[in-house]
Amino acid sequence: MSGPLYRDPDAPVDTRVGDLLGRMTLREKVGQVNQRLYGWDAYERASSGGHRLTDAFRTEVDAHDGMGALYGLQRADPWSGVGFADGITAADGARVADEVQRHVVENTRLGVPVLFVEEVPHGHQALDGTLLPVNLGVGATWDLALYEAAAEAAGAELRARGGHVALVSALDLVRDPRWGRAEECFGEDPYLAARFTEALVRGMRRADTAVVLKHFAGQGATVGGRNSAATELGPRELHEIHLAAARAGVRAGAAGVMAAYNELDGLPCVANEPLLTGLLRERWGYDGIVMADGGAIDRLVRLTGDPVAAGAMALSAGCDLSLWDACFPRLAEAVTRGLVPEAALDAAVARVLALKFRLGLFEQPYASGRAPHETPYPVRELSERIARASVVLLEHDGATLPLGPAARRIAVLGPGADSVPHQIGDYTAPQRPGTGVTVLRGIREAAPAGVEVTHAVGCALTGADLSALPEAVALAAAAEVAVLVLGGSSARDAETAFDDNGAARVGSATPSGMTCGEGVDLAELSLPVAQLRLIDAVAATGTPVVVVLIQGRPHALPDLSRTAGAVLSAWYPGPWGGRAVADVLFGRAEPEGRLPVSVPRSAAQLPVFYNGKDHRYRGYVDQPASARHPFGHGLSYTSVSYGEPTLSRTYVSLDSPELTCAVTVTNTGRRPVCETVQLYVRRLSGGSSWPRTRELRGFARVRLAPGESAEAVFDIDADTLTSVTRDLSVGVEAGELLLETGPSSDRTSGVSLTVG
Repeated sequence: MSGPLYRDPDAPVDTRVGDLLGRMTLREKVGQVNQRLYGWDAYERASSGGHRLTDAFRTEVDAHDGMGALYGLQRADPWSGVGFADGITAADGARVADEVQRHVVENTRLGVPVLFVEEVPHGHQALDGTLLPVNLGVGATWDLALYEAAAEAAGAELRARGGHVALVSALDLVRDPRWGRAEECFGEDPYLAARFTEALVRGMRRADTAVVLKHFAGQGATVGGRNSAATELGPRELHEIHLAAARAGVRAGAAGVMAAYNELDGLPCVANEPLLTGLLRERWGYDGIVMADGGAIDRLVRLTGDPVAAGAMALSAGCDLSLWDACFPRLAEAVTRGLVPEAALDAAVARVLALKFRLGLFEQPYASGRAPHETPYPVRELSERIARASVVLLEHDGATLPLGPAARRIAVLGPGADSVPHQIGDYTAPQRPGTGVTVLRGIREAAPAGVEVTHAVGCALTGADLSALPEAVALAAAAEVAVLVLGGSSARDAETAFDDNGAARVGSATPSGMTCGEGVDLAELSLPVAQLRLIDAVAATGTPVVVVLIQGRPHALPDLSRTAGAVLSAWYPGPWGGRAVADVLFGRAEPEGRLPVSVPRSAAQLPVFYNGKDHRYRGYVDQPASARHPFGHGLSYTSVSYGEPTLSRTYVSLDSPELTCAVTVTNTGRRPVCETVQLYVRRLSGGSSWPRTRELRGFARVRLAPGESAEAVFDIDADTLTSVTRDLSVGVEAGELLLETGPSSDRTSGVSLTVG
């Protein structure tokens, strides 16, 4: 074709990148590695009711004769200050995105399209964006196919509105549930997180959506569970636990990773050359982009004393694309001062341009010209399905649930019973009035004709105020069953204060309804005093009690076996989660969820994750060291028995470690069940480091009718038996292993395998 080679769609991406890069000035190159402007500052509401581009946006484009990426064009939330009065709805999304793109393409020398980067923590964080349950709820489903379908549908929704790149939390683990961002994690286990990360990337890629995975690396292990604090991780702990999901995401085709705020051994991730270049680029061979977390490069001025040197430090370490900071826009100065070679800038620009070429932006930069991506299910349906599958039955007396005809009057109590904001988690856009189904409404809609459903708040979400308790107790005393909806909230509002990166600023002296979310870390994990008193007071009436926990982290739970007939965790189940919870309560759906995290007895016993090092320590004198409810735990409305696992071979060689492990599972009760059969590997001898208690290495969801048996068969290969070796590479090591199967991490039976 005639014209520049970079415009030739038939030319290889590397060739097109090289041609375009060779035409760029230093100023234009710097523009391609920056996304300085907040996207919501690129437009304003016009008097006609539409939207128009702002002078701030035009100035930003002119500054570098182009723009690498624009973050959050359609973001809406209390931090951005964007709502329905002035924001971009679904009806306007594609049109406004095209107006922004058209200005960049038609008013710059080379016409390089801009990447639209959007937050997709659990659905697109935009007005009319469809919300999914938070990641911790997704992890509780243990259903990879369901989440992959939801990721595809969410990606398709994003692309239809003009977005290109989804920022999604996937790499962090809940190693300390005091951390406010626990809700953004798939769980505490590296294997589970890795499989969900793969499902996320596969689904998004089918919708032609690029994924940047957050956060790289180790952010879930900060000291004291405090956000953005240091991580005191040895190299082996980092590789064994905190890099597994990143390895999986890179292998699945993630477009990028986001360098985290935390530091590793004194060096912030965004400036950590051994991490971003030595490991990610050289050892893993990764060619995607590395994006800095918001303002993270500016924090390096604390080390360099100079913003120009701070930008050079991050670029030299392997960071390709900034986010909001003031340092990367000065990279031209860093090059001319000799602080960083222009070749390093060229490498970063090349990776950004390669992503734009792979997304087809040079051929079709506008959303209005793209054919819509058809998905098998709409996002809303998938959101409700995930919510239903995420409900974990933690405790049950075998009689209280499911609710039956005898429950003619149901008292629905608690601060979370009738609140959609309490169900939807952090990083959410304002919802249209009437959106969603609360637990109270879900119960009222699901209750048989003639059943009376009463409601009282009972207590505040936080604190010890008991002024609302008498009404709740009276309603409970007059009911056949009391459903207490307790837990926490990540709901932000107009009164919430924020740090400069959008994290909530909540302190003991600042009244807030938030008990979870970014910036909301807790020292004490137990439920607030008023909620515990509500449980005791309602139980004292003699009315059977069901506790439903709406939460973004596993709260430390007391022994509720004598006060509650059933305890369920519904996490933050999304806008329609109330219907999902009601379906489980009335037995329209079986409880399928399994814990992706361990539930502690108290914050004092942390850490409580199941896969710690197997030193056979005795625990504490004053309380058990074991979790209240272990990783993988979840009850059903029936009973299930497990046979002993069997292996196709009891010895495998290092060169060919393939075999199968099978276990027969039988539904011995009267109701159907979806049983999550779990496979763990436990090292008995050999290996290059001290072994962990056990490690999840497989799971299978098996549906059984009453009386039915089925065999769960696991294919065991090098990936199943792999471990981090002495030189921190990944491989199979000789020794004696125990392959264990069971319904949870603390209820397993094993069979020995020799690897040699």
